[in-house]
Amino acid sequence: MKRICFIGNICLLAICLGACRLGKQYTRPDLRLPEQIADVPADTTSVQDIKWSELYADPVLQQLIRKTLENNKDMLMAAAKVKELMESKRIAKADLLPKVDAFIGGEREYDASPGNTFEGKLLASWEVDLWGKLRWANQAAVAAYLQSVEGRQALRLSLIANVAQAYFELIALDQELTIVKQTLEARREGVRLAKLRFEGGLTSENPMRQAQVELAKTQTLVPDLEKSIRLKENQISLLAGEYPGVVERGKSIEQQQLMATLPVGLPSQLLERRPDIRQAEYRLKEAHAKAGVAFTNMFPKFTLTGHYGLESTEFSNFLRDPYFLVSGKLLTPLFNMGKNRAQWRASKAVKEQEIYNYQKVVLKAFTEVSNALISSQKSREIRKAREHLENSARSNLDLATLQYINGVISYLDVLDAQRGYFDAQIGLNNAIRDELLATVELYKVLGGGEE
Repeated sequence: MKRICFIGNICLLAICLGACRLGKQYTRPDLRLPEQIADVPADTTSVQDIKWSELYADPVLQQLIRKTLENNKDMLMAAAKVKELMESKRIAKADLLPKVDAFIGGEREYDASPGNTFEGKLLASWEVDLWGKLRWANQAAVAAYLQSVEGRQALRLSLIANVAQAYFELIALDQELTIVKQTLEARREGVRLAKLRFEGGLTSENPMRQAQVELAKTQTLVPDLEKSIRLKENQISLLAGEYPGVVERGKSIEQQQLMATLPVGLPSQLLERRPDIRQAEYRLKEAHAKAGVAFTNMFPKFTLTGHYGLESTEFSNFLRDPYFLVSGKLLTPLFNMGKNRAQWRASKAVKEQEIYNYQKVVLKAFTEVSNALISSQKSREIRKAREHLENSARSNLDLATLQYINGVISYLDVLDAQRGYFDAQIGLNNAIRDELLATVELYKVLGGGEE
């Protein structure tokens, strides 16, 4: 009974001593956030309420995104990293608890008086967390695990945006190739008409030669665009975790409709929506916890050990000779040339770096949002201007063609009108693409949304 009370008192003392922890709790650095993001009035709604499948309505694009999220190799590696750090977190948690091992053995001595020894015992050991070292280590492991979770989420948002951007660029290239081929037909017809008028003595040879030059220049655009299309398809295939091949298309670039505006939300919401910001903060929390570990390393370490065993020289009497042992060990650093204190100072310097890194990530996020908002707004204005220019250029070409047929103007004037219309078509196609890409970028930098 006295033995049980003695053991109980030791355990109770260890628990009481382990309840304290040295070091300050983590607090988020003061960021002095602006009252609103990029001069946009504060709004409680955010893009987190908008699923990516609601934003990207093209079924083919949706399928490409899902395939990418399932098969992309970076995504699969990130998932495996999460599994690894989940187990590391469990290892750190296990260090907080007692460890029990079992041992069974037998030996025979061959000397002046040979004999047998049979032994079986349970060994229990527990490092009493006097100063919170193991709890700090557990917090560091949890923070590292959560970093991997946020890193995977950041990669997920980036992949969704990359696939959408590459897809819009691909169908924009398709449309550009269509414009070029239509222009080629117009150029061939122009050469035919110029040749007829030259052979009929109505014009000199110069308009015909100029028409042939314009035809040849336009023909050079086709293989370059076809190359760009194939390279873009390969890029999308790589993102989707597949070998190079043809990528299916859905709606044309002109049929793509994304939301005209996206809710920006409150500045504080951006900290919680952006996984890269959350990841940076978990890195800071890990550094803070590791600094706590380094600080507690300068204090004594207390370990409790318990043995319960059976030992006998005769196997038949093995169960009749139990023994029990409880011991405690106190190990304290005395002299190591300031190593522990240097490690603590180094860990504090790492924490200071992570504070600045966290602040930098937040600043970068707000800058990206501001840039994306400007790009989104201006790309809409550019598209409207390009639409007006394309309509004007088409009307000018129609008028120039009619005047040329009636002999009012020369063919060189028609060529100028054709070049103007071609440039206007390409400019409008690029403006539509850029508006879509700006929306994709804005959705990503605002934190996106889940499926």
